[in-house]
Amino acid sequence: MRVLYLVHDLEDAAVRRRTLMLEAGGAQVYLAGFRRGPKPAAGSADKVIDLGETRNGAFAHRAAKTIASAPSLIRALGGERPDIIIARNLEMLFLARQVARRFAPAPVIVYESLDIHRLLLRRDFIGALLRGAERSLMSRASMVVTSSPAFVENYFEPMQNLKLPVFLMENKVLDIEGRMNAMAASKPADGVITIGWFGALRCVKSLEILSAFTRAMDGRVKVVMRGKPAYNEFEDFDAQIVAEPHIGFGGPYRAEDLSDMYAQVDLTWAIDFFEEGQNSKWLLPNRLYEGSRHGSVPIALSGTETGKFVSRHGIGLTLDEATPQALKALFETLTPDRLADLRAALNACPASLFTATRDDCVGFVDRLKALQVAHA
Repeated sequence: MRVLYLVHDLEDAAVRRRTLMLEAGGAQVYLAGFRRGPKPAAGSADKVIDLGETRNGAFAHRAAKTIASAPSLIRALGGERPDIIIARNLEMLFLARQVARRFAPAPVIVYESLDIHRLLLRRDFIGALLRGAERSLMSRASMVVTSSPAFVENYFEPMQNLKLPVFLMENKVLDIEGRMNAMAASKPADGVITIGWFGALRCVKSLEILSAFTRAMDGRVKVVMRGKPAYNEFEDFDAQIVAEPHIGFGGPYRAEDLSDMYAQVDLTWAIDFFEEGQNSKWLLPNRLYEGSRHGSVPIALSGTETGKFVSRHGIGLTLDEATPQALKALFETLTPDRLADLRAALNACPASLFTATRDDCVGFVDRLKALQVAHA
């Protein structure tokens, strides 16, 4: 089965994970999309089609580039018809429709929606227009793939009247070969509690809260950040980090770095206020699974989908409100014994709660094959 995977950022680590999952499940993957930087895209897919550079936070620019790129993508494919087209976001769903109509029979289209863009949630003409466009494009899709049930419960069902089948694909750590250790080694006790904030770094409010909190704790708590900052969201990210005595930024990372990264921290910052009250309330982020799988206790916000996950499985700490004062009160009760108990609770969880295996990859591809058969 040949899968054309259309993505907004060829160099996104999550794109690489999905590509590996498809290949491990037995699919031949053609990867096509844009990049957010000038460097050439590199990946494990059988074929990579680079459609050019786009920018973070520039929806209109990306939409225009997407429309203009359809002919070049079709030329690059030549006569190689994909069986399945997976579109990673709304712009890519438009592109999928343009490609599918050039083949007979048309390939199956799957809509992968892992975030609900804030423009889609606007209660004005622009929001209504975009939701209408999404409904129209979804009318030719055969399935929606999403990473959190809250996206379906709070957006797709009530706002889009979704009737398509949904495949829940949580942002679990990928362990195709089954080689991952049961749990990372505990960070050596040094009298300092370390919070890891890893992944997509885009939440201005989180940085403000953690800056005030670590200063108030006067060296007893520090924060280590790794990943890709959304520089367009921060006034001056690099200057802000330099000015903070107890917060450090270690740059981007690869999946292979996860074990070493989490071995250096006690807790995972699993709170996000980006698109507060909407997307941030509904998502289940990568860092929740990565940190938990590697023995780092998550800190989540009550009332969010992440907070519900943490409470349901009894695996971390939750805050009723994320303020420097609330964090300080929580950390005053975080004794070494309590931290050890929290890590023990994580260790007692089945690996499948946080990890996707080869069987999961095969199950996903089998579901795509079933769609292909039904579509024939």
